[in-house]
Amino acid sequence: MSTGSRVFIARLAGIGVFDPAGDQLGRVRDAVTTLRTDRQPPRLLGLVVELQQRHRIFVPMGRVTRIEPDQVVLSSGTVNMKRFERRRTETLVLGELLDRTVTIHDSGDKATIVDLGMEQNRARDWVISRLAVRTPGTRLGRRRGQLFQVEWNEVDGLALPETDQGTDALLTTLSDLRPADVAHALQDMPDKRRIEVMRALDDERLADVLQEMEENDQVLLLASLEDERAADVLEAMDDDDAADLLGELPAADQQRLLELMEPDEAAPVRRLLTYADYTAGGMMTSEPVILLPDATVAEALARVRNPELSPALATQVFVVRPPQATPTGKFLGAAHLQRLLREPPSALVSGFAERDPEALRPDTPIEQVTRHLATYNMVAAPVVDDQDRLLGAVSVDDVLDHLLPEGWRDADRAVGNG
Repeated sequence: MSTGSRVFIARLAGIGVFDPAGDQLGRVRDAVTTLRTDRQPPRLLGLVVELQQRHRIFVPMGRVTRIEPDQVVLSSGTVNMKRFERRRTETLVLGELLDRTVTIHDSGDKATIVDLGMEQNRARDWVISRLAVRTPGTRLGRRRGQLFQVEWNEVDGLALPETDQGTDALLTTLSDLRPADVAHALQDMPDKRRIEVMRALDDERLADVLQEMEENDQVLLLASLEDERAADVLEAMDDDDAADLLGELPAADQQRLLELMEPDEAAPVRRLLTYADYTAGGMMTSEPVILLPDATVAEALARVRNPELSPALATQVFVVRPPQATPTGKFLGAAHLQRLLREPPSALVSGFAERDPEALRPDTPIEQVTRHLATYNMVAAPVVDDQDRLLGAVSVDDVLDHLLPEGWRDADRAVGNG
C-alpha cells in the first residue's frame, strides 16, 4: 500500500475517489472514527464518499489502497451503495472534531484543532495520531495564532462530545462547495453542530444554503437564529424562496419577520405571499432582468453576466415602460440571449424585444405553466397582471421544485458502480 507516512484529513476534503482502473467514483466529504476514553489514538473506520446526485456512502479504510495529494484509490470499483448514516457511537472527523477546543495536557493552554493527522500502525489500521492546533496566543511573547502539532494523547477534551467547538476550519473545507453541496453536508451533522455552522455563515452564504434545503429543515434552522438575523437572511434570499419559507411559518411569525425586514425588501415578498401555491404567481420571482426601452444591447449583456443570476433567468431580459421595479409599467416584450449576441452593442433592446401573445397571469395553474414552457421551448416566461404590468417571471427550475415529490433532495439515487 503506497500512502506516505502521514495524511492530514482536512486536506482530503473534496479530492476524487477512484477505482483501480482510474474511473472516478466520487469525492471525499468526511472521515469516520470512534473516540476512545483511554487517551489512545482512535482508529479511522472509513471515509464518507459523495457519489453522483449528492448520494453519500461509507467506504471502509480497508478498501483504500493508496492516498495521494489529489486522489484516493480503492481496491475495486464495487462499493456498498447504502446511504451513509452516522451511528450513535461514531464521530465525523471534519464535522465534529475540526475546530474543537482542547487543552494541552502539560501546559494547560487552550488550543483549537485545525487538522488531524492519520497514519498506519503495525496492524495496518489507520489511526489519528497527531493534531495540528492553533493557540490564541494570549501570553506575553507568544506569536498570536501559533500553529503547531501535538500527539493525540497530549491533549484533553477530545472524548467529550459537547465541548466548545468553533467553525473556522470547517468553513474553510466547505468554502469551495456549491450551496446545494453545503446543505447536503450539513444534513449529516448532529443538530448542535449544524446550527453552529449555520450561525457562522455570512448572510449571503446562509441564504444560498437555506434555499437548497427541505422546507422542514429551513424552518428549524431559521428558528434557531435571532429574529434580526433571520430577517437579514430572508432579505438575502431570492424573494420567491423567502416567500415560500415564510409561508411555512405561523401568521404571527410571518408578520414579525416581515416587519423586521427593510420595507423595500419585504414588499415583493408580501406580494408573493398573496398568491396561491402551484400558480404562476406563487412560483415566480419578482426580480428577473428588467430593462427600460432605451437600454442598449451592451447594457443587457452586462446585466445577464451577473453571476448571482440563475442560468434560467440569465437567458433573457424583459423590456418594460417605467417604473422598472415590479409591478412595472407596461410590459413590451422579452429579448433572448442568443438574439442579444447577434446584435450590435449600441442597438436598443426594445427594437427587437418580442411580446408573447399568451403571457401568463399570476393565477395560472402549474399544469398550464408547464404546458406553456414546453410549447414555446422556454426556460422562463413573464407573468403580467390585468393591466399588462410585469409582475415577475416563472422559470423551469421554479416549476421543477414544485413538481418533484416532497423530500426529493434527500431521496437515495440509484447510482451505478464503477
